[in-house]
Amino acid sequence: QVQLVESGGGLVQPGGSLRLSCAASGSIRVSYVMAWYRQAPGKQRELVASISSSGNTNYADSVKGRFTISRDNAKKTVYLQMNSLKPEDTAVYYCKRVQLGNSYWGQGTQVTVSS
Repeated sequence: QVQLVESGGGLVQPGGSLRLSCAASGSIRVSYVMAWYRQAPGKQRELVASISSSGNTNYADSVKGRFTISRDNAKKTVYLQMNSLKPEDTAVYYCKRVQLGNSYWGQGTQVTVSS
């Protein structure tokens, strides 16, 4: 089993920044993909960004140039640096880890962008 704990959400004004963290524990494997998803009220959960154990990254078009995903393998933690935040970025952000064909989700952290 793998446990994921997200942190770093909160309320921020438009144009501001936040950094989300996702710490993994449990049966951690060397080969993995970790990703951030978000779900706004009344909308489907969508992929925001992903990073593989080899360092390959992928971003949704809506966040390219504003968000950066990174990892610290020693700390078993993935980060999502979010800059130039917009009201439409408001959502619950979830961390997901895929390893050995299994998917694990965190509990989510709320991000609200509002003046």
